[in-house]
Amino acid sequence: MFTAADFIPNPYTSTIENGNFEWSAPSNIALVKYWGKKDNQIPANPSVSFTLNNCKTITKLGFEKRENQNTFSFDLLFEGKPKEDFKPKIQKFLERVEVYLPFLKDYHFTIDTQNTFPHSSGIASSASGMAALAMNFMSLEKLLNPEMTDDYFYQKASFLARLGSGSACRSVKGKVVVWGNQANIEGSSDLFGVEFPYSIHDNFKNYQDTILLVDKGEKQVSSTVGHDLMHNHPYAERRFAQAHENLDQLISIFESGNLDEFIKVVESEALTLHAMMMTSMPYFILMKPNTLQIINAIWKFRNETQIPVCFTLDAGANVHVLYPENVTEKVLQFIQDELVVFCQNRQYICDKIGEGAIAL
Repeated sequence: MFTAADFIPNPYTSTIENGNFEWSAPSNIALVKYWGKKDNQIPANPSVSFTLNNCKTITKLGFEKRENQNTFSFDLLFEGKPKEDFKPKIQKFLERVEVYLPFLKDYHFTIDTQNTFPHSSGIASSASGMAALAMNFMSLEKLLNPEMTDDYFYQKASFLARLGSGSACRSVKGKVVVWGNQANIEGSSDLFGVEFPYSIHDNFKNYQDTILLVDKGEKQVSSTVGHDLMHNHPYAERRFAQAHENLDQLISIFESGNLDEFIKVVESEALTLHAMMMTSMPYFILMKPNTLQIINAIWKFRNETQIPVCFTLDAGANVHVLYPENVTEKVLQFIQDELVVFCQNRQYICDKIGEGAIAL
């Protein structure tokens, strides 16, 4: 059983003066939702997600050895321009991970990051951003410790990403990723995400996710605040148990390819997530009227056509429309005909299951 102490390195065997790396890491969309956390970004319940392909963050890390080593030293650029308001989040991340990456104060870093999707559009950019940064830091650590195995490299990257943003640990590896301890899932851990270890039916290969941008504004309640409101939530314990039950169900659903059961679990999870928000104290609603219009239109379309299309939601108003690859043409036509009218500026993003972080 891994503990956090397993990620504290022995003294490094190599040195390096300067250099740079570049990684891309994708966003992900949870099917079983993580909502509520304990200390040190430990999830209150396990989750499972599809790793996306097109919505990703690309981060370049430059590093240079320096003299004064009492503080962290870094410049942060977003799309090539200094971005001061991101800096506190990075500073906090460095403080959290310093014990696991003891070289951090030895260098001045230049972090240059960009997204392939609109920033603050309600797509999990903190997940892709923190995963990309963690991959870069691990590439530097691998130079300082050339003996490191690939398995350890990816596990520790996921572990570090989690300390920046919980769901970021699911953006390191590809396809279907489980985060959180689940009795029936071998190797699962609260400390990092693992690739789903069992067989997945062809129905789920290349699964599509079209993201309808209902509201691109900043959320009025941040996810961090929302997670904290689960601490004294009247339905928290039942919700955490439900997540375990739904994850167990998905094990057999992924194997059998049963799309009807998949839809039930995924839509129920999305609505439960928002029910938790509406029943916390203080209570809040992140869905917008157009979110509900889209949900009702999807239900009507599915009922009339028997096409296995469903929705899920993150902690926001945007709708992820999920469907198997073989119905793509019909679903995109439906989105064009009936759903874009509910999107801000008629905007949506076509995405699908992807492979995880990639070195560039």
